[in-house]
Parts: sequence; C-alpha cells; structure tokens
Amino acid sequence: MLNYDGRTFRVGGEDATEVPQARYHQDDNLIWGEFAGGHVRRGSLAGTCSPDGILHFAYCMVYDSGEVVSGRCRSTPQLLGDGRIRLNEEWERYTPRADRGVSYLDEIPA
Repeated sequence: MLNYDGRTFRVGGEDATEVPQARYHQDDNLIWGEFAGGHVRRGSLAGTCSPDGILHFAYCMVYDSGEVVSGRCRSTPQLLGDGRIRLNEEWERYTPRADRGVSYLDEIPA
C-alpha cells in the first residue's frame, strides 16, 4: 500500500500561487488532509485508502467569498518516472454548485 503521510499535492502543471495545495496524512488505511490556496481559504478531507492506494474521501472547503462547498472524491495514484505520485481524481461536488469532473494532482517534491 502506498503511504501518503506527509505528502503535498497541487493541481498538475499549475502555478503554486494560483491553486490550493493539499497536505495528506495517513494512519493505516485512514487518510485525512488540509488544503488552502488560490480562492480556497481552508479545506479538509477525510476517508480511506484501499490496499492498491486508491483514496475514497469526502471533502469540505470555504472559498474567499465565504461560500461553503462539499463533495466526495475517488483518487487513483499513478507513479511518475521521478518517483512522485500523480492522483487522478474523479470528484463530485454537491449543491448549491453541483458538478462532476476529473482533476490531476501532482505531488510536490519535499
């Protein structure tokens, strides 16, 4: 099983000042994290990690505007040539701004 503890991620290919950065923690199959940056004042996630490294979690965040958004996500890891992890995220955001999509988060080197 991959260990996500202490790893930091951001949307791939984006300037770090423009998008949130997420720091992950792990204890056995329990995962959680915090994120902030860009238009996100604060966010958190909590869920589980399966033996193959796939993450299933719920998230909640507060935008600069004060809007609160929540949803769920399934993140599938891909090991990159340099040893970092890319997370292929299939997410669903709940109302009032319901939406679905796919994002790619790249690990930021320590």
